[in-house]
Amino acid sequence: MKKWIDRTAALERLMVKPQTLYAYVSRSLIRMEPDPADARRSLYSAEDIEAVATRKARGRKRSSIAASSMAWGEPAIATSLSTVHQGKLYYRGLDASALSSHATLEEVAALLWAVRQAPLFGEGNADFTDPFQSLAALIPNSPYILGRTNESLAKDAAAAIGHLASVCGGGRGSGPLHERLTNGWGCNALAADRIRQALVLMADHDLNASTFATRVAASTGASLPASLLAGLCTLSGPRHGGAAEALSSLLSDANRLGAADAVQLWLSRDQILPGFGHPLYPEGDPRAVEMLKGLTPSNDLQRLSDSVFEQAGLLPNCDFALAVMTEVFGLPADAPFRLFLLGRSVGWAAHVMEQVSSGTLIRPRGKYEGVMPYAAVATSPAPR
Repeated sequence: MKKWIDRTAALERLMVKPQTLYAYVSRSLIRMEPDPADARRSLYSAEDIEAVATRKARGRKRSSIAASSMAWGEPAIATSLSTVHQGKLYYRGLDASALSSHATLEEVAALLWAVRQAPLFGEGNADFTDPFQSLAALIPNSPYILGRTNESLAKDAAAAIGHLASVCGGGRGSGPLHERLTNGWGCNALAADRIRQALVLMADHDLNASTFATRVAASTGASLPASLLAGLCTLSGPRHGGAAEALSSLLSDANRLGAADAVQLWLSRDQILPGFGHPLYPEGDPRAVEMLKGLTPSNDLQRLSDSVFEQAGLLPNCDFALAVMTEVFGLPADAPFRLFLLGRSVGWAAHVMEQVSSGTLIRPRGKYEGVMPYAAVATSPAPR
């Protein structure tokens, strides 16, 4: 599909008047740019046009709207924390890419948590080497979150994230988290700044799967570490935070079969290509762009990236960038997951606080498609 189409094609696809098309543009629902061939004309994003047309076709049937909300569709939960707008990620209206050039994760936590002072992620319990166990151990002695203030919840969040930092290899002390990880992992100053940047860029990302799970747990009043554990369990899947491990499998196939043949094999099996593409960023993941600046992927990763783009037209996403960072700076093999977890735990905590303030229980309805009771009675065998 073409990326940009002219006004005539846009009007035909939407079946609207020009005034309606311009209204969509003014509301940022459809992107517009000058036609390079004729500055007097405008071109419109074909992807945005298709999204608007799809929503129009669904109409206002409640079941259709609800179903579409669960798969990259209509917004499902109100939030003021982060959003993706015209290909960029924003934290409370601030460009996350710009923040990543200088901010620490602690400063971003203060922004997202809406607290006066940046938290300190202190040392946690060194008895655990597994983040799941670390959070689970905090739950029995952690209070429920209902009715509590952000300042109070922020203390619980800082303590829980401190535990996670220790489990993920953070060194001793109470300095910024990226410095603790640098010391614990034995990295240099250049790696430290890249670790800081990655943590900031991974802090929050709209209503992703793990964040939704966190908010569901928080909506019941569960404790803060219990809510974070719900997010962690969801993050562990290969279609989410576990994508880095899945990318390793794809890279292994590429080294064994050749990059082009490996990509073709995965596509022929209808498998998602981990590390590449993102539904919210059709023109490229801005987080990956920032993290990859100045870094040179290995020949193996570069050949894989080139083959994916040639065959599927997909650009590297944040998971690929984290893998390149790990390789370039000699980070622990599972550093992509650790960085994802530590950064995103700040966003999860922010969503816990926001969910508490909303005072609502997240409880969607299931769309039952099984046998109806009267049908089951009609088809059941007669008694003997």
